[in-house]
Amino acid sequence: MSTPSLADLLKLEPYQAYSYSYPHKSAYRPISPGRPLADAWCAEPRDALFLYMHVPFCSYRCGFCNLFAMARPAQAQVDAYVVQMQRQLRATTDALGDHRFVRFALGGGTPTYLDASQLQRVFDMVHAHASIELRAIPAGIEVSPETVDAVKMKVCRDAGIDRVSMGIQSFSEAEVRALVRPQQRSVVEEAIACIRGAGFPTLNLDLIYGIAGQTVASFLASIESALAYRPEELYLYPLYVRPLTGLDRMGAKDAGGKRTIAIQPTPVDNRLALYEAGRDRLLAAGYEQVSMRMFRASDAPDADGPIYCCQSDGMVGIGCGARSYTRGLHYSSEYGVSRRSVADILAHYLERDEASFAQIDYGVTLDEDEQKRRHVIQSLLVRPGLDLARYQARFGSGCLDDFPQLLELFDLRLATQVDALVALNADGLARADTIGPWLVSSRVAERMRTYAVG
Repeated sequence: MSTPSLADLLKLEPYQAYSYSYPHKSAYRPISPGRPLADAWCAEPRDALFLYMHVPFCSYRCGFCNLFAMARPAQAQVDAYVVQMQRQLRATTDALGDHRFVRFALGGGTPTYLDASQLQRVFDMVHAHASIELRAIPAGIEVSPETVDAVKMKVCRDAGIDRVSMGIQSFSEAEVRALVRPQQRSVVEEAIACIRGAGFPTLNLDLIYGIAGQTVASFLASIESALAYRPEELYLYPLYVRPLTGLDRMGAKDAGGKRTIAIQPTPVDNRLALYEAGRDRLLAAGYEQVSMRMFRASDAPDADGPIYCCQSDGMVGIGCGARSYTRGLHYSSEYGVSRRSVADILAHYLERDEASFAQIDYGVTLDEDEQKRRHVIQSLLVRPGLDLARYQARFGSGCLDDFPQLLELFDLRLATQVDALVALNADGLARADTIGPWLVSSRVAERMRTYAVG
């Protein structure tokens, strides 16, 4: 089967898939025999690593969520999880040998589902086993409104966290109900005030467009509500209805077993119009567009600290569901969406002994072609864009020679080139969720197609 042209793909609806990482986690498979962690990292640069820690617990599971997360776990399970993260972190840093972390993030799930003492334990283990002084590097945490309180925020700020990201999705209670998200606006407002009161330099707020019943006017009303708090960053996410999520099950039920578009109650997808309205409002408010989703205030603080390059520097993931990236191997625990699948994977994680964390048994290898594709995708879909000279220096070949299909971006007037920099224009950024999937290799696409999510 021939690969469709970008022109053909642009005739389809504009939201094909979110290419936030490549290869997608659905391309991962069991690795047998397992590979020693030390062997996977021994030839890798380890002087500029990103430490990501994953807490897969939430107060509730939103209808759109397909992340590796569990709502309302037993307290004993949460306690055991914090202990197990420490074991994994200790085994991992021992296997890494000499290394330096220059970025840190605590994500989920909802890390602030942990209580204040558990959060402190996480920060203590990072300091003890990863030798990180969080105040010296960019360090972020994800929160949800109902889990924010002054004590937790003080623990995070005192530890050195400088960026808080909070998913709000909408300031309209009717719209968050449509997302199967039990959220009250008053709780959101109290959480924002608490975060601001703790003095974090960067606040990011997430909003979603494409919600059932949402209009351009109601989406802009949510944006205005967010702008009243002058967040340093705003992310605008298109709603995707993914398999096994609450919205997917609701859509299938409403359609008598055949899922139609569950994003709106009518088969009209107005996400592009919503995106354009939201983008234009944020640009008018002085925000800079960094990607299709990310907008940054002109007065937002710069990310001080050592240089980290997501295209080439490694990531170390700790926790069930966290992914790790070397240049030639991406690995993690297994992935699931349904509560039963998540529970089984989490139970296996909690049963592991410390030595087992020094083995890799699930992931995907990246040959040179896949490494090049990853570099292109991660560069092109964000600003400033794809630096052809940097690509040449890294791989020893010309990017447009390796990927001549990129020339179609110019033919379709979706990108411009100034000197060695190829950048998507406004129309190109608007179609990022088509351009990303267009660049996926046939090998990875087939692995994604045949993946059975549990």
